[in-house]
Amino acid sequence: MRAASYETFGGADVLTVGERPDPPVGPDTVLVRARATSVNPVDWKIREGYLQGAYPHHLPIVPGWDVAGVVEAVGPAVRTGLQVGDRVWGYVRRDDVSHGTAAELVPAPERTVSRMPEGLSFEEAAAMPLAGLTAYQVLTEALQVQAGDRVLVHAASGGVGHLAVQIAAALGAEVIGTASPAHHDLVRRLGASEVLDHHAGPVSEQLAEPVDAVLDLVGGDALADAPAQVKDPSRVASVVDAETVLGLGGQYVFVRPEREHLEALAELVAAGSLRVNVARTFDLADIAEAHRLSEQGSPGGKIVVTI
Repeated sequence: MRAASYETFGGADVLTVGERPDPPVGPDTVLVRARATSVNPVDWKIREGYLQGAYPHHLPIVPGWDVAGVVEAVGPAVRTGLQVGDRVWGYVRRDDVSHGTAAELVPAPERTVSRMPEGLSFEEAAAMPLAGLTAYQVLTEALQVQAGDRVLVHAASGGVGHLAVQIAAALGAEVIGTASPAHHDLVRRLGASEVLDHHAGPVSEQLAEPVDAVLDLVGGDALADAPAQVKDPSRVASVVDAETVLGLGGQYVFVRPEREHLEALAELVAAGSLRVNVARTFDLADIAEAHRLSEQGSPGGKIVVTI
């Protein structure tokens, strides 16, 4: 199979694209012929070696955790009803780092994939699982957002943020976002009632009154200011800085694969309440450029790699 991989940690230049052995199909594994994947900040952080203390790593590594494609084979113990030929999407995170999703064939544990929503292209479907699950799990589990809550979403035009705005609005919350002025109209179209400029000083000083819940996707000064942004610091959640948010009395969230949550996202897509913004699309041969773009910061949506 054709795949991207690297044999040593380092910059984007360590990525190569070439032939690799086909992966095995485990008893509870679905083999997916991938049509697209996406690049998330965690991908280049793994490539740089920053997560070696969190997971066992087995070089060479095929990068990527998002996938959209077609089921090629189904392990004999799979009980989720998936069949050869089904169009699926997923967040294929394992307990170690080795077989990623930037490859023609992806071995996906059955808990990590479900059927794709109707109406999405493979590129759109590949852009959503990791970012969408992150937003969904923070909002519904950590922050327990309810109808009528006022929710502040930092970096509301970014990969996770633009999905979080829509999901919070679908839950019945009033959403306030932070973004640079160039993205204010986008964040309003996504469902925010108010958008603040995160470059214009402390957000707590721009709010008319503290909110009910804060989703931090930035860290740094924005997270340090969070206790003044919210009524109860326990309803601050960050996906960026575990030590700081826990020290503030808030919660740290690291997204996990969850088939039921993928299905919940699919329901929001089907209802017209959730869409993904694909900022740039690259061919697999150009995956190093996709990684470089991700390292530069938010491109105003998700970065997709077609396979």
